Amino acid sequence: MILLLGAFVDTPALVIDEAGIIVHFEDKNTPESIQQISATTQRGELVIEVPVGSFILPTFCDLHLHAPQFLYQGNGLDLPLLEWLDKYTYKAEERLDSDPILAKRVYERLAERLLENGTGAVSLFGTIREETNLILAKSMLDRGIRARVGKLSMDISTRPTYVESSTEASLEAAERFVADCCAISHSKSSSTPLIEPVLTPRFVPTCSDELLRGLASLSGQSIHIQSHLAEAHDQVEWVRSTRGKDDIDVFGDAGLLTERALQAHCTYLTPPDLKRLVDTGTSVAHCPLSNVYFSSKPFPLREALDMGVKVGLGTDVAGGYSLDIMNAMRNAVAISRMREGHRVSEQGGSRDSAGKSLAITWIEAVYLATRGGAIALGGSSANLGLFRVGSPFDAQQIRLFDEQGQGVGPLDFFDLDSGVNGQGPHWLTQDIIEKWWCIGDRKNRVRVWVQGQQQRALDNS
Repeated sequence: MILLLGAFVDTPALVIDEAGIIVHFEDKNTPESIQQISATTQRGELVIEVPVGSFILPTFCDLHLHAPQFLYQGNGLDLPLLEWLDKYTYKAEERLDSDPILAKRVYERLAERLLENGTGAVSLFGTIREETNLILAKSMLDRGIRARVGKLSMDISTRPTYVESSTEASLEAAERFVADCCAISHSKSSSTPLIEPVLTPRFVPTCSDELLRGLASLSGQSIHIQSHLAEAHDQVEWVRSTRGKDDIDVFGDAGLLTERALQAHCTYLTPPDLKRLVDTGTSVAHCPLSNVYFSSKPFPLREALDMGVKVGLGTDVAGGYSLDIMNAMRNAVAISRMREGHRVSEQGGSRDSAGKSLAITWIEAVYLATRGGAIALGGSSANLGLFRVGSPFDAQQIRLFDEQGQGVGPLDFFDLDSGVNGQGPHWLTQDIIEKWWCIGDRKNRVRVWVQGQQQRALDNS
């Protein structure tokens, strides 16, 4: 049992049971909270008091990350999507498939970086080799990260050495991986397994219709599925020229637009397409940074949210060069503001007659990075991103200023009283959180918990 006292972006007293589930969450001054504090102290169990100057926030959800591409993060963003895949991506993925020692090094380091950046839940694209993806799954499990791990399914490729031998072989490999990944996840006792397999057809250009239909059938056994949808101009046109229809129709005809499906990017979707996602329950991983590099259109985020599309944020490493969801939040806001500015200029300086804006706020971006991402992931992750009784305790402690009132890391505060302990219970304001959101970094992240387990006390010196 753990009892945590402090400032939440809600209310300040929380009790977590042995399974990492929140069993009490109320103001610390209520009679029940006082009783919980007394009982926990008497039993000698862990009581953590979060000091003034720090607050607790849910961990971030990264809905779209290519784990093997972490190998060359920050390089090779100079080409259109399909050329970039041929020149950089397939080579890197093939290299990790042929070198399990390198794969282990890359994936273990990736896990550390995710925790440093406050990411507690992630949906990962892997490679085509089953064994390499099991290394990925175990690396995430060993560091206590909540991860969906996807073995790529590809029966078409422009690189002859990096493709599965047949549709049948691809489907058999996917089914084996699902079973083996589940076995790894259950190797550690937990009420909620941290690791789950996710079926991963890379995207329409690398998958035959037969493969997509077969994966849809496998997904029908309550297995989640992820892919890319309407990402870039060259990809969209390639699908139209080879399949004679848009890739949303390819996925739809195969049975892969469902409440278990997560599609990345979706920048070329029309309003009727977005309505189709709502009707089928399909989620979107919005990756604003990589969209700048590989799509000539921004994702219509405001319209999608207003229509009720389930949306979360993704880093899309290495198509996006930053592993930090905080950068994804900032980019999502910046791009949405540019869209609104463009609309205003196109309308001769006039605002929308209904007073609506295409821009999102920083608060909405925090929602997308936490609760919105959890809803978009669905399944066992659907209860993440908020503090309530019955939810897993996945959280991060953010430190804004120290006992002397000095800002931590890049933060500077000039309006705090010198006596920090006199700040009172309402020191945490939206302005203070917004400052952290805009300019804070990993130096402000003190601790990260997943399923009630502290995965590391971060060394941010």
